[in-house]
Amino acid sequence: MNLKRTATIAVVGGALAAWLAGAATSNRVVPAPIVMQRAPIEARGEELASEIARLHERLRPDATPNQPGRNLFAFHSRPAAPAEPMMPPQQRDREQAALVEQPVAQPALKLAGVAEDEGPDGALVRTAIISGEGQLFMVKDGDSVTPRYRVVKVSADIVELLDLSTNTPRRLALR
Repeated sequence: MNLKRTATIAVVGGALAAWLAGAATSNRVVPAPIVMQRAPIEARGEELASEIARLHERLRPDATPNQPGRNLFAFHSRPAAPAEPMMPPQQRDREQAALVEQPVAQPALKLAGVAEDEGPDGALVRTAIISGEGQLFMVKDGDSVTPRYRVVKVSADIVELLDLSTNTPRRLALR
């Protein structure tokens, strides 16, 4: 009985394989590819493209220009220095002293907030949010706030800035 069952399975399996192989192959004839004739406009386009490439090759410079040559766009003449009016030395000294004594106005900076976050080593890192000069600065210790100030220290509610032009400290507090 075992031989009959094995023979039946082999015959049915062979028939099934033949049926699947016949279904997978087709007896259709593959048509020849259609060759499109190029329109005359396409031929002119290719000619134009090759002509453009040839002209681009011609326009590439073969010789490099001399580097120490003059710059035509940087020419300018210096105006003659205006002659200073003659004034007594005492008046000149007073005017110079008045110029030196005028304090430079400090830009309006405001501490908007302080953010705290844990750093990679677990230490607390604070970021100060400062508004001023139409911008919003998010700075940490050592960062610059405008070209004039550098952050010295950021604490919980106060930011210490160093004025780089006069080396004077400035403090901003939360309100």
